[in-house]
Order: sequence, then C-alpha cells, then structure tokens
Amino acid sequence: MIELTDKQIAEFFHRSYTSVDGLWFMKVEEKYGFDVALDIDNEVWRVMPKIQARKLKSFANLDKGMEALFECLTTKLALEGFVFKTEKMPADNGFRIIISDCPWHNLLIKAKREAVSEQIGTLICQTEYEVWASEFGDDIEFVRTTQICKGDDSCILQFRQ
Repeated sequence: MIELTDKQIAEFFHRSYTSVDGLWFMKVEEKYGFDVALDIDNEVWRVMPKIQARKLKSFANLDKGMEALFECLTTKLALEGFVFKTEKMPADNGFRIIISDCPWHNLLIKAKREAVSEQIGTLICQTEYEVWASEFGDDIEFVRTTQICKGDDSCILQFRQ
C-alpha cells in the first residue's frame, strides 16, 4: 500500500469529487442532452449543500444564524479552492463574499466548456447558495450581484437577514 500524506489524501479526494461531478454531467448530457443534464445537476445541488452545511455545522458544533453560515460557507469555499475575500454588512446583519477565482468555472474552461459556464453557473450557483442560506435560517436571504461566468471580474454573494 502507498503511504500518503494528509495533503495527498485530501488532493486525491478533492480531485475525485470534482472529476465525478463533471463526468456524470457529461455522460447524462451525451445520453439525454444538455437541458436534462442541467436539470438533474440542479436537483443534485438542491441536496449537496444540505449535506455539506450539516457536516460542517457538526464539526464546529454550530447551529443556525449568520455567524454560523459565515464560518461554514467560508470554510467550504476555502476547501474547494475558491479565492475570495469577505466583508461584513452590519446594517443588514449580513456579509458579502467576493470571489475572484472560481475553481468550477476554471474546470469548465480547462474542459473547453466555457460556452456553457454561464448557463451552469447562473442556475447551479443560485440554487446552491439559496440552499446554504436556508440551512442556517429561514430569514436569511441570498443575492448574487455579479458573476465571473458572465464576464464580471468577480462573483459577489450577499447574505442578509
């Protein structure tokens, strides 16, 4: 058996996770077409954020609320390789995440699928981050103002109560 470092193990699982996401999408698309693949992908991303949020909450012994959402979501983004900064929005009891580099968009470019990145990112990111917000409180609203996959310099994700 190969002895691997914790970093190598993490890289192995990260690569497997991102690869399987793209592979199953392409296989569904080959068989049923892009629209069906996108619809099924959207259904997957109605569930995946619940799994991720609940696991991170349990790791950190967190429950609901803006601070818990902030801690868990920024952890998730860092683990997935996003480059971002955050800003607190005290007037809205919220925060903003400014993403300057998106690994999912980068994977689509690398796969020469940039032409569908906007469609995928517009739908899937909206679904994903709405679900993240709902996992931390029914009164938390998600608003996205810019998107890298639409040619903007960054994706701006806002969460407020």
